[in-house]
Amino acid sequence: MTKLLLMSGLIKSSIARKVIMALSGLFLVIFLVLHVSINLASVLSPDFFNEASHFMGYNPIVQFVMQPVLIAGVVIHFIMGFVLEIKNRKARGISYVKYKGRANASWASRNMIISGLVVLAFLGLHFYDFWVHEMAYKYVQAKPEDPSRYFEETVQKFAPFWRTVIYVISFGLLSLHLWHGFASSFQSMGVNNRFTEGGKKFAKTFAIVVPLTFAFIAIYHHLNPVTH
Repeated sequence: MTKLLLMSGLIKSSIARKVIMALSGLFLVIFLVLHVSINLASVLSPDFFNEASHFMGYNPIVQFVMQPVLIAGVVIHFIMGFVLEIKNRKARGISYVKYKGRANASWASRNMIISGLVVLAFLGLHFYDFWVHEMAYKYVQAKPEDPSRYFEETVQKFAPFWRTVIYVISFGLLSLHLWHGFASSFQSMGVNNRFTEGGKKFAKTFAIVVPLTFAFIAIYHHLNPVTH
């Protein structure tokens, strides 16, 4: 009886971890939609991009509510990812079913920890390029508001070839990460109905279109630098 209760507790805790992982991942997917939409405006309408970026940069709700929640979501998602990966590796080691790697799972699912680490490193670069610069501009240098500065600053970030290549590679690995992670979140959430298949198709389309759009934006700005 004690063993059954212990196993039940382990299962529930495992399910809880997967649900938290799925929920935090879906939250970050919403952020990606907003982020890619605003970034695409830098190609289609630089003026609108400046307006949207200025709003996001100075709106108190965005800065002091949404931004901390986003950072917390990123931290929770990656911590839970590492925890689940460690648990899965331990489970494979004691499983009575032989784990056959390629035969049992795709490359993306078997290497979520690798793609996740690369995406995390990319987020670090992205935070350095944009968030740290923004904080320094507003709070360290204490410069006055300039709603027209965002487009030029963004384009200049993609001027170096090496930085553009890093971004494009990172977006490719983000696509692999989303391909497995977004789709598997439906299973973790226990969604199993007639809409599940459509949701998985949408997830795979999202995993291709959004990172590809990000990569296009980076390459576009690299090839079309700001001229004075």
